[in-house]
Amino acid sequence: MNKILLTGAAGFIGHHVFRRLTALGCDVIGLDNLNNYYDVNLKIARLKEAGFDPEKIAYGRLIQSSDKGSFIQLNLEDSAAVVRLFHREKFDAVCHLGAQAGVRFSVENPAVYIQSNINGFFNILEGCRENPVEHLVFASSSSVYGNSAKIPFNEDEPLPAAMSLYAVTKQENEAMAQCYSKLYKIPATGLRFFTVYGPWGRPDMALFKFTKAILKDQPIPVYNHGDMQRDFTCVDDIAEGVIRVLREPKCTKDPIPCRIYNIGNGHPVGLIDFIHEIEKQTGRTAKLDLLPLQAGDVYRTWADTAKLKRDYGFAPSVPLSDGVRAFVNWYRSFYGV
Repeated sequence: MNKILLTGAAGFIGHHVFRRLTALGCDVIGLDNLNNYYDVNLKIARLKEAGFDPEKIAYGRLIQSSDKGSFIQLNLEDSAAVVRLFHREKFDAVCHLGAQAGVRFSVENPAVYIQSNINGFFNILEGCRENPVEHLVFASSSSVYGNSAKIPFNEDEPLPAAMSLYAVTKQENEAMAQCYSKLYKIPATGLRFFTVYGPWGRPDMALFKFTKAILKDQPIPVYNHGDMQRDFTCVDDIAEGVIRVLREPKCTKDPIPCRIYNIGNGHPVGLIDFIHEIEKQTGRTAKLDLLPLQAGDVYRTWADTAKLKRDYGFAPSVPLSDGVRAFVNWYRSFYGV
């Protein structure tokens, strides 16, 4: 699988996966719409760090990096442009990480999620149907488990009602992929990511927001009065898992060639303990603004990674202290604080 389409290439996880794939010598075309859900300058900085000249970026234009890689700015819901890209490039594999992210944002902006996460994913599936690929890997989320009482979260358990529209779109993505795999024999693997954190992270996520507030001596909004648990997973582990799965599609052995895997650390951490770790790595004390639970939020996430270990001999292992330290060091360097 040498020629790979990577969507969401200017995003947090996509940036790390892009850098690893090009380092392995793969011919990667990164795609991203560079929307303004959060600071576009951070996305541009990721692309620059990956070897691209920001001055050359223009919608629909394919540009080359200083490494082995290319980038094109496109909207996933632009069906005509996506179809042309698939027809022209003839990809061996697709790693679909592009999506409208954010649980809380989906409560007030549902239409954006339908356009990007449903219509956009449909265009990716159609591209794979009309131009067969060896493997389609796509990002799902721990959000699909909602407030499931069965812990740790196991891929084979029936999914409960979704807690947010974001979770709905991820559940639908899995159903769509399974349908296309059944009808058109597209080898597909969905990866349920659990609370990813690390360098080049998203400004809307807890580690980024908390670190920024602590360093500015500002209060941190702590929902459900801190009584929450998350299976925090370092982006290095996520990227490693994505690439291992992408390069070895186990799903081809199945009558319906579609599988789902959790990628999580497998060790839930209390939100207050997470904040204490950031305090330790920044050398500062946090000011807590204790708030009630927000709409769409879940109490706990916890990944059962037995299936990933069984099939790929891999499970996330970066300790929380190492991952938080890496992020804090990157944040201080990037923002000069």
